[in-house]
Amino acid sequence: MKFKMKIILIGILIALLSSSCKKQNVEEPPVVEESEDVVKEDEVVEEVPKKEGIPSPISGIYAEEVKVNRRPVAVMFDNHHGARWQSGLKDAEIVYEFLVEAPYTRYMGIYLINDPPSIGPIRSARPYFITSSLEYDAVYVHVGGSEQAKSDIRTLKIADIDGLSSSNKVFFRKSHKKAPHNTYSSMEVIRATQEERKYKLTGEYTPFKFREDEADIEGSIANKLTIKYMKNNTTQYNYDEEKKVYTREKDGKLHIDEIDETPIVAKNIITQEAKTKVLDKEGRLEIQLVGEGEGKYITNGKVMDIKWVKKSRNDKTLYYNPAGEEIVLNPGVTWIQVINAKTEIIIE
Repeated sequence: MKFKMKIILIGILIALLSSSCKKQNVEEPPVVEESEDVVKEDEVVEEVPKKEGIPSPISGIYAEEVKVNRRPVAVMFDNHHGARWQSGLKDAEIVYEFLVEAPYTRYMGIYLINDPPSIGPIRSARPYFITSSLEYDAVYVHVGGSEQAKSDIRTLKIADIDGLSSSNKVFFRKSHKKAPHNTYSSMEVIRATQEERKYKLTGEYTPFKFREDEADIEGSIANKLTIKYMKNNTTQYNYDEEKKVYTREKDGKLHIDEIDETPIVAKNIITQEAKTKVLDKEGRLEIQLVGEGEGKYITNGKVMDIKWVKKSRNDKTLYYNPAGEEIVLNPGVTWIQVINAKTEIIIE
């Protein structure tokens, strides 16, 4: 009898426990779906680099305000075969390539935010380079020049630093190249000379228009640009899709900077067609930069047709897209290739 009572009591106890569990209605915790905005523990977040300072008016590159507010410096670069390669050219924010006496071209680098320790070889002035330097109200650095160029410097009261009238503390020869392709200086010395000669320290000029962040343009494919200035004088750009810049070649060789053998690159390339004629038996040229003409703007693997307009020698050259709007450049280095109507251009 006692055994039966124990079984009954155990049955009653089990029933009571079962009822208690049902009353508590215990549920499993809800499943929370991961939001796309939730960062997983092992996921690496790529931070956008913070832009420090203010944008340069000639490249759109951010730099210290004290450097951006300086006066630009324009430097004449030798491009004779005996002068290659140039030193400090990679630090220019804008570079012009013009024809000089056949079959050569010459460069002019415009500097604002960078201070290369070695600049050269530095060569002589030509009137059309002066015309372009006026657009930046620049201190003009050269070694001599054509008679017309020297006359223009005097007449226009250009703030110039000339290797023929400056001490060897400002310009100096290097032994690894032969004269006249071995005259150098440095931006530190140029800036110090600018102050010593009491040239104004800030410039008054119209800046380029730059995008805050780079963007593609509407246009045709332009992965390779070849400019045939002369039979044995060719400039070429090859697009690096990963870095989104154009690597430069001169006469079939990679164009590098002499300082550290860094390849010369461009974010923006502008071709500008200008009327050109030979003036004398020396082969000196007249290149008409005042007026208007055709050209092309190339960036990020695309090319568009443009028109250029320059109203006077001191005015800025403005570049317009097919819709008649001033082009807006991507931030970075710009190369301006001034050509004539006979110059062959191949875009692939």
